[in-house]
Amino acid sequence: MLSYFAEIVFMRFSMRRYTKIALLNLLLVAAIGVILRYKIAYSLPFIDQKFLLHGHSHFAFAGWVTHGLMILLLQYLANKTNDTVFKKYNWIIIANLITAYGMLVSFPLQGYGLFSIIFSTLSIFVSYAFAIVYWKDLNKLPEKSIAHWWIKAALLFNVLSSFGAFSLAFMMATHTLHQNWYLAAVYFFLHFQYNGWFFFACMGLATAKFFVPVPEMIQKKIFWLFALACIPAYILSALWLPIPGWSYGIVVLAAFSQVAGWLLTVQQIKRQAPFIKAILPPNTRWVLLLSAIALTIKLFLQLGSTIPSLSKLAFGFRPVVIGYLHLILLGVISLFMIGFMMLQNNILHKPASIKAIKIFVAGIIINEFLLMLQGIAAITFMPFPYINELLLGAAVLLLSGILMLNLSQRSTK
Repeated sequence: MLSYFAEIVFMRFSMRRYTKIALLNLLLVAAIGVILRYKIAYSLPFIDQKFLLHGHSHFAFAGWVTHGLMILLLQYLANKTNDTVFKKYNWIIIANLITAYGMLVSFPLQGYGLFSIIFSTLSIFVSYAFAIVYWKDLNKLPEKSIAHWWIKAALLFNVLSSFGAFSLAFMMATHTLHQNWYLAAVYFFLHFQYNGWFFFACMGLATAKFFVPVPEMIQKKIFWLFALACIPAYILSALWLPIPGWSYGIVVLAAFSQVAGWLLTVQQIKRQAPFIKAILPPNTRWVLLLSAIALTIKLFLQLGSTIPSLSKLAFGFRPVVIGYLHLILLGVISLFMIGFMMLQNNILHKPASIKAIKIFVAGIIINEFLLMLQGIAAITFMPFPYINELLLGAAVLLLSGILMLNLSQRSTK
């Protein structure tokens, strides 16, 4: 009994520690975002915007999202096995953090150089190790559920996304960069990170927590509607390439499939509302609801992008692309992760932390609204005065919220 208690205490201690690191990493991502926005609005000659942007995006993926998803998935495994899985996975978590911080330092200094490529490559190999070890441990669980399907798909898509990164590295090493193939490789990586690894891991966690009463047949239907659509949906990010007509039809079906899967999910959420409300504290409920709303907007925007004229507008103007990517990373994924961390009590429920999250959410909404206006202004060739300064203000608001959240998590004896 004492041994079991010691294991649980160790697990909770690890979760608190790793959650604090995750929130610190999100703070660093937000701080770099402020610098990037400041350089656009004002002069900052000693900083290379492109190099810093690479560091910002790579660290956001590895240091915030991947690290956060890893510890949430490990917490799920620990709750199922009553085992201190953090002892087993500790080296993987630390290795991922080392590669994340390595990219955070090396990319702003040299862009795609020797050290940044080394750290980004090692980060991929760490994701391979996590996928292999976690897959094996998931198979050892006596209880089998559809949530495991989501998680395994997430691990597979994470591995698949690395092909885009390796293709990009090969083109750079052989000096065979071509604009279309370069963009195709970048969007391949982004698609299977955002819509594969990130999304499917979140859905796996949500399914395990909220979909227990949902009939297994319906759970399977929802999973396959998303899973079968994920690979062909990549072409939505590459409609500017010359593609045959039959493949365009598959893309449209994939977009409709994901919308259908989400509508079926929402239907089940409504049916299971009493069960979900019983396990969701009010402060957590609204955060996850906003994440669901952001996902709804994302899926319908994705469906709209199947119209060729709209697709050209989407990929032809940078503010639209940036707004869409931030909608997914901040609105869908980050809010889900913060809400789920609150649900698991990894984030302490304090008045200060709730206030901090509200400020962070306000920053997300204002940032998306301004990016939308900037995109409309670019499409219509209409000037938008002080838009860069306003976006800088939104970035500062995001930074303020996550800084307050970090400070609120300092536990007192």
